[in-house]
Amino acid sequence: MSAELIDGKAFSARIRGEVAAGVAQLKEQGITPGLAVVLVGEDPASEVYVRNKGIQTREAGMNSWEHKLPAETSQDALIAKVAELNADPLVHGILVQLPLPKHLDAEAVINAIEPAKDVDGFHILNVGLLGTGQKAMVPCTPLGCLMMLRDRLGDLSGLNAVVVGRSNIVGKPMAQLLLGESCTVTIAHSRTKDLAEICRRADILVAAVGRPRMIPGDWIKPGATVIDVGINRIAQDGRTRLVGDVDFDSAKEVAGAITPVPGGVGPMTIACLLANTLTACCRANGLPEPQGLTA
Repeated sequence: MSAELIDGKAFSARIRGEVAAGVAQLKEQGITPGLAVVLVGEDPASEVYVRNKGIQTREAGMNSWEHKLPAETSQDALIAKVAELNADPLVHGILVQLPLPKHLDAEAVINAIEPAKDVDGFHILNVGLLGTGQKAMVPCTPLGCLMMLRDRLGDLSGLNAVVVGRSNIVGKPMAQLLLGESCTVTIAHSRTKDLAEICRRADILVAAVGRPRMIPGDWIKPGATVIDVGINRIAQDGRTRLVGDVDFDSAKEVAGAITPVPGGVGPMTIACLLANTLTACCRANGLPEPQGLTA
């Protein structure tokens, strides 16, 4: 048996196409969704990520603004920039690129963003809304995972889901989304007792623990759907390569479907950022939300 590969590149291209179609419809009504990204400092990885976000935002037909601030920017100055974007009616989504320089309070900055424009879904109000099953802006990576699961499995109701990882960015919101789909959800982590046995019960296994190849194939229930969120750099054969939190080679012989690393969950993150920006624009204008692009 060899698992079906869940192709995140192809799926994200489809999502971006649906977003672009939604943007085109809004433009016919004189409305253009807009995303503003704030980058503080010159972290090379962040600069590449922000550049890619800008390219894909414009390709979808949206307005894109990049605000690059020096590394020594003060907390007050950064909060003031966020307030300026909150007040701009042309900006429907605001994203402050993380990580921030160490002298800045990331939580305070995130919570200064207008919740309706918080397309990362990190504001405490959006966290609370998601946790209580209300309409929220949903973090992009878990939203992408949910979209792939719906596409693969259809109705998720009643399935046993195990999320390995408890981060605020992926693990916890992923569990809330799966609860919203009427799954029976277990949140596990690196210190969970009998972790292997818990994983073996999962019809859906989401690995988001940040440890390379932590989950081997013999921890996986035959036929399970495995979503590997991990992106870990390891040294192998004298060079660096990316691997997930799941040992792909052994897992693919057991699972029914699995996301590869790279090329699985990763491409969905920016696609869902665009989807969230479109959703935020629709909500701001009192229009119906785009079908299939929200939780």
